[in-house]
Amino acid sequence: MKTKILIVATVIILFLPTRAACQGMPVYDNTNFVSLVKSLVESAKQTSNLVKTVKFLKNQKENLEKVNNVVKQLKAVQEIGQNNQRLINVMQNDLQDILNSPYIKPDEINRVTESFNSIIDNSLETMDFIDQVLSSDYLKMSDADRAEILKQKEMESKEMVSNIRVKTKRYREIISFRKMQDKINNRETGY
Repeated sequence: MKTKILIVATVIILFLPTRAACQGMPVYDNTNFVSLVKSLVESAKQTSNLVKTVKFLKNQKENLEKVNNVVKQLKAVQEIGQNNQRLINVMQNDLQDILNSPYIKPDEINRVTESFNSIIDNSLETMDFIDQVLSSDYLKMSDADRAEILKQKEMESKEMVSNIRVKTKRYREIISFRKMQDKINNRETGY
């Protein structure tokens, strides 16, 4: 439609006299006019092809961004899963050692388990939230928004691992201190 309007406008401009004082009928070269119209039609075709190419390239750019965000999401989810596995390993190994130690008092066992349980509960809530975020219709989010949320949750997951390591180290130091204190208090003094 635009090309037809362009052609008609060009024809009208060509037929208008350049000077109002002209006398007689202007002479037009039909072969030049035909070649001009052909070149205009070719230009219009090239322009429409260029517009199509630009649209195609924009779509491909968006597709690449989506793939990039999906890859980021996948890495973040894997990291969160690994951090949760670390938490589970600490719970299975280190926490049992701490709780079974004779140097942890019975009233401290509840505090120890509650501090570890709060971290594990937070971890489980994070996994449920990630499951919701990765569902296709969660709040009509874009992949970029999902990737941002997953990165935030990944950082929280790393903090949880760090917290549980610090708590484990602290309880191990308490056990070590009490063990050393017990040895000092119960040593033989017959020299």
